[in-house]
Amino acid sequence: MGILDRFSTIVKSNINALLDQAEDPAKMVDQYLYDMTESLAEVKRETAGVMAQEAQTKAKVEANAAETARYAELAKKALQAGSEEDARVFIGKKQQLEASGQSLQEAYAAAHENAEKMRQMHDKLVSDIEELKRRRESIKAKVAVAKTQGKLNEYSAASDKAASAMDAFSRMEEKADRMLAEENAMAQLNSSSADPADALAEKYGAASDASVEDELARLKKEMGL
Repeated sequence: MGILDRFSTIVKSNINALLDQAEDPAKMVDQYLYDMTESLAEVKRETAGVMAQEAQTKAKVEANAAETARYAELAKKALQAGSEEDARVFIGKKQQLEASGQSLQEAYAAAHENAEKMRQMHDKLVSDIEELKRRRESIKAKVAVAKTQGKLNEYSAASDKAASAMDAFSRMEEKADRMLAEENAMAQLNSSSADPADALAEKYGAASDASVEDELARLKKEMGL
């Protein structure tokens, strides 16, 4: 697996792991930001290495081109000096350098492409992290509001239960008042249904007892007791 594929897999696996574990978005966004920052540090190191490789390969291409041009000049000077044998040597060396230069040019093209991709990945990660930082406070604010709303919903449910209990107590109180009124009415009915003769007998019975006492007092007076 290449460097670029490996980092792409790392980032995707981090994201998928966070999504699978996402219970509290406020906490997960902090964890996601931390993981992205860790990935960025590694990508930055690798990007620097690939860019260095690109620069080194480019330097070799330029050095090879300079050497090729130098031997081409030497071949011309040898011919001007009338030495075809020396010119042949310089031309042979020039051709060797040109063959090496082709391979170096191909290596540089690949290194340049890798460096470009790594720079793009680096810049994308930097952009994503900055975007996440901007959105983090908004996400946390929404989570806080959602939690508060959840508590309000719980309190609302408790309030509904309390109101229902108050209604039940009111019904019980009305029932108790009705029972008391019925019992008072029954007591009044029982009192008014008493036999009038019994009341008169009690009245006159008390009067009879009083006359006996009067008679007793009179006898005691006559007898000097």
